[in-house]
Amino acid sequence: MEAPLEEIARRAGVSIGTLYNRFPSRVDLVDAALTELVEASVRIAERALANPDPWQGLVDHFTAIAELQVADRGFTDICVYALPPGSATERAKRRGAELTLALCERAQRAGALRPDVTLTDLGLLVWAVVRASDGVRAVAPRVWRRHLALLLDGLRSDAAHPLPGQPLDPERLRQAMAFR
Repeated sequence: MEAPLEEIARRAGVSIGTLYNRFPSRVDLVDAALTELVEASVRIAERALANPDPWQGLVDHFTAIAELQVADRGFTDICVYALPPGSATERAKRRGAELTLALCERAQRAGALRPDVTLTDLGLLVWAVVRASDGVRAVAPRVWRRHLALLLDGLRSDAAHPLPGQPLDPERLRQAMAFR
């Protein structure tokens, strides 16, 4: 996300002028590279909502999202950066967030997900599991699955203990993640 455009052009084997001609801004380049993958994550959320078991739908969703993040570093990065609201990638992310929120609320209503967990908590936790496994990926490429399972088990209502502090509200998280 932060690579110099000159380096991107060099690696692509094109001049910087050609890159700017095709992608007038970094956001245009990100949209071209990642929108399709973000839209795939939206379809994952839709399938998870179709699962009749609210907890299993939530687990399936976060497992598939983590798998996408492990497979594609660009997807991992775009999950924690906020692009301008009108960008295709950000529109798809908003739709995915709406669906993920619906998954979380459904699991909470069913009594499966602890009631004090927010969407921002979950997003940051899954991202942390994926990023934490980066350093050991060469020797244990699937260790993230173990850590995600531990995380999800800890989010069950019957495992809940009071949490310290308050969760980040969505606006503060958006500000922290703003693409600069």
